[in-house]
Amino acid sequence: MEHTRCLIIGSGPAGYTAGIYTSRADLKPVLYEGEQPGGQLTITTEIENFPGYPEGVAGTAMMDDLRRQAVRFGCDVRKGYIVKADLGHRPFVCEDDHGNQIEAETVIVCTGAGARWLGLPSEQQFYGAGVSACATCDGYFYKGMPVAVVGGGDTACEEANYLSTLCSKVYLIHRRDELRASKAMQHRVLTNPKIEMCWNSRPAQIVGNDLDGVTGVDLESTVDGSHRQIDVAGVFIAIGHKPQTDFLGGQLELDAQGYIKVDSPSCATSVEGVFAAGDVCDPHYRQAIVAAGRGCVAAMDVERFLQEH
Repeated sequence: MEHTRCLIIGSGPAGYTAGIYTSRADLKPVLYEGEQPGGQLTITTEIENFPGYPEGVAGTAMMDDLRRQAVRFGCDVRKGYIVKADLGHRPFVCEDDHGNQIEAETVIVCTGAGARWLGLPSEQQFYGAGVSACATCDGYFYKGMPVAVVGGGDTACEEANYLSTLCSKVYLIHRRDELRASKAMQHRVLTNPKIEMCWNSRPAQIVGNDLDGVTGVDLESTVDGSHRQIDVAGVFIAIGHKPQTDFLGGQLELDAQGYIKVDSPSCATSVEGVFAAGDVCDPHYRQAIVAAGRGCVAAMDVERFLQEH
């Protein structure tokens, strides 16, 4: 059976940064990139808020930069993903999608969290051309334009409030007649003159074309089934995220939303020798720069752990 001092599960800013740091510490890490090498940033629009890219950068290009940097220092970056992990005792035994087993003294989980989608064909058709799951990432592209946010929880309200500082108008679409967000967050939304509530409504279709991208949303009433259209340039889906932790089989302690719990400020999880970084343990920020920073922290935690054990 193959053996490694550090197994990094997942790529993206957290995984690749962990690969850079553990490689430079001469730990000879093995990194499995996952089903989507580079993570969600490889399918997003241009990134303008990551330090070091003053003109902006495509997500694929930035992830390629991080990947090549990790490889340069000796990280063994592999295609494929881990399907099973036995974290019952060290060294841990993990199995990849080809049935290969690898024994690891330490593990860093960087599998991310995928946005929950509505399931509309037009949602995927216009992804990156008017449809987004991150207002902080993409809101600036719609400065001075009307946009819509779909959802009714704290995340949706936060996105709507943030977008109201950039956009001419924000429609907040919610399928019920009251928000699920905290009272304080509800108050901020309901008293914001730039936010218009679309109660008892759901998107039946996102409207647009290949030239202009998104141009509107066809809203269906959840009360009587009637339809109306609102004109917007962008649609932000904010109905939650799903951390990619199923392969762990419940062996790590999770919070109520399913994110891996870490012993902050470290990246240590509930299992000694297992660490987590990036969106898989971050329900609050979900930013590339934060994930990269936590990947560094996880790598330094691993180095210290191995020195002590």
